[in-house]
Amino acid sequence: MVESKSLILDNKQVNQKIKRMAFQIFENNFDEKEVVLAGIKNQGYILAQLLQEQLNEIATFKTRLVGVSLDKEAPTQSNISLDCDEKEVKNKTIILIDDVSNTGRTMAYSLKPFLNIKVKKLETSVLVNRSHTQFPISIKYSGFELATTIKEHVEVFLGKVDKCVYLL
Repeated sequence: MVESKSLILDNKQVNQKIKRMAFQIFENNFDEKEVVLAGIKNQGYILAQLLQEQLNEIATFKTRLVGVSLDKEAPTQSNISLDCDEKEVKNKTIILIDDVSNTGRTMAYSLKPFLNIKVKKLETSVLVNRSHTQFPISIKYSGFELATTIKEHVEVFLGKVDKCVYLL
């Protein structure tokens, strides 16, 4: 069986979405001194880097990039950790970032390290929000809302040169 792909967002559109998301983050956090961009490893972390580049051009606050590691296939059995000391994110505004939100499961489990820390505010951001939530997660900043069946798969590529989103 040959898998067919439908291009949903091309490179230019993905870049526009990321830029708009950065402006939204700035507008809602303009009075902050520092905002922590916590990207869920792999594609979520790359999206966090791209958002940081945009925010560094427009925002008055500093940004700190933090990686969140977990096994997306078995989040209950995996060690969920930050690639920094917890003190570095204490009392800060945190934006938890992933590439796609499907059921909200990955985002929900990725909150675990922040539940042990006093944070000022915790918001969520994804490039593609599929809105098939089965977990109590609300996405604050999304680049694109996509109505699909639960069986369809969204694939995000955030390469150095080319960025795109496919529906499989």
